[in-house]
Amino acid sequence: MQEFLIIQDIVVILLVSLPIIFLFKKINLPSIVGFLISGMIIGPYGFKLIKSVNQIEAMAEVGIILLLFTIGLELSFTQMLKMKKFVFVVGGLQVLLTILISFIFYLIIGFTPQQSIFFGMLISISSTSIILTLLSQRNELDAPHGKIAISVSIFQDLAVVPMVLLLPLLSATEKSSMGAILIQLLIAFGAVVFVFVAAKFLMPKIIFQLAKLRMRDAFTIGIILLLLGTAYVTHLFGLSFAIGAFIAGLILSESEYSYQIVSDILPLKDAFNSIFFVSIGLLLNIQFVAEFPLTVLLITMGVIFTKALIVLFIVMLIKYPIRVAVLSALTLAQIGEFAFVLAQEGANLNLISGDYYNAFLASTIFTIILTPFLFKLSPFISAASGSLESTKQPLTDNQEKLHGHVIVAGFGLNGSNLARVLKETGIKYVVTELNPDTVKREKAKGEKIIYGDISKEEILKAINVDKASIIVYAISDPAVTRMSLQLVKKINPHIYALVRTRYVTEVDELIKLGADDVIPEEFETALQIFRKVLERYHIPLNVIMKQTTLLREESYSFLRKEGVDISSFTHLDEILAQGLTETYYVNEDNPHINKSLKELDLRAKTDATIIAIVRDGKTISNVSAQEIIKSADTLVIYGTHLSVDQAIDLLDAK
Repeated sequence: MQEFLIIQDIVVILLVSLPIIFLFKKINLPSIVGFLISGMIIGPYGFKLIKSVNQIEAMAEVGIILLLFTIGLELSFTQMLKMKKFVFVVGGLQVLLTILISFIFYLIIGFTPQQSIFFGMLISISSTSIILTLLSQRNELDAPHGKIAISVSIFQDLAVVPMVLLLPLLSATEKSSMGAILIQLLIAFGAVVFVFVAAKFLMPKIIFQLAKLRMRDAFTIGIILLLLGTAYVTHLFGLSFAIGAFIAGLILSESEYSYQIVSDILPLKDAFNSIFFVSIGLLLNIQFVAEFPLTVLLITMGVIFTKALIVLFIVMLIKYPIRVAVLSALTLAQIGEFAFVLAQEGANLNLISGDYYNAFLASTIFTIILTPFLFKLSPFISAASGSLESTKQPLTDNQEKLHGHVIVAGFGLNGSNLARVLKETGIKYVVTELNPDTVKREKAKGEKIIYGDISKEEILKAINVDKASIIVYAISDPAVTRMSLQLVKKINPHIYALVRTRYVTEVDELIKLGADDVIPEEFETALQIFRKVLERYHIPLNVIMKQTTLLREESYSFLRKEGVDISSFTHLDEILAQGLTETYYVNEDNPHINKSLKELDLRAKTDATIIAIVRDGKTISNVSAQEIIKSADTLVIYGTHLSVDQAIDLLDAK
């Protein structure tokens, strides 16, 4: 019966986890928190429902490997270069400052230098999974604080690799010479380089051969073999499995097969990661928390406060407003899942043990649990953090001359395109943007742009919102859009407010807040699909335009709500049943050139008829069966929708 204990334990994990994460989903909390709590409940310090903790930890190790592999896959050198300022400047400063401040603090209270550095490493890591989940739920991935948080987490993920390499050096005894430490470092670095180079040249060739087999099961098995094989090779060099997995993912991220690899590996990653987070919950000593609640509380709050303060300082240092800085700080204020990987490695090397390990584990779990609640409070905290100082930059037009103008909030793709059109048409406008680099660059080009937060009254006054005709929100920050919209309508109730949003669920709320028109990207895509389908069935263009206009005029209610009257669409079937006229241009490579209409025999084959030919600008009506098809002819075809489609397919046939 011993061999069946692992199955029993997995059943227990799933049985307890499912209702908890279901509940957490209902209250918009990340599933990671649910898995952690599940582990606490069923673990040896809870109700003792898990028997094979060691086996669960072994499965969790696989979860770590898959997690690092997918992180590597999702990273790309090209992507990192595009966000290099955030990734390397903000991310680098955050990690270094966190380690430095922690090092000084722990050194003062009596820890060794090695332990102090190690604790700083642990604290510097935030949770990529938590950050992505929360930002995605709020549609803030493209918001300024979202981009900053994601960039910092990317750097932290990259920093885990050298941190793991440094752990053996931190555990070295005082007798170890500098030469010995240097040799260890060179060996570790050489091992990483060897694995990276070998994988770089071998992996693409192997994957190509796997893809040629056209067998999905063989492809998936081959990818898993490459992943685990690379992880095992790094382990043979004395490094962790996780580093090898990360290297494998990073190499394959630039491959044309990366999307297929992600789709095949993702279900495995999700399954094993759930076990990984449950295993972390299993390790939480609830008795320790009950015995030392003040210690755990102080460490938890100290970590959150310290990390938040560091991020706040760095983001304001690169000249972002305090609101963005506060949101970024609260998003990154927890200790992440990779810290568990470091902690376990450190425990194996005697860098942390006993009560210190329990205190760290408990505090980490509580920072993760508290993060969703901090995230919910973050808009209120940022709003209360003070107003942004009004810009000192003069506008391109004098403030007095700004009257009846357009305000463009955001200089991304949509905002920049709109600004270009307004400039070409001679319409007065001004742009507000929060990226200082963008403002500096575009201002040097003569763009009418200022640095400022569109949700702040000082900025709105600086751009004469009370005299503006239109304001267009082309930003990707729903919270800022809502705050700004309310304020704008209060100052200028007559301004026409056009709002871009990603999801149609936000339309009603934005209209209630004062938006005159809302363009949801989600349903503009749906409308494009709608148009393309109708065009394919040769519905007249005026009919298509009428239907799409109707949808927009009704604020997309047909697409947003069930039970909406669709009587206006019922005549489409009547149109489809009617005959139509379609034109067909004969290209120079058409195989039917120099054939007569009799040879083509279109009517017999498709039930459609060529009723006229336009040639050299002249129309040949009442065409005879002996008429020859020539290059550059335009054939006028009449028939039902089905027959016309068949006729065009016949004419296109090679």
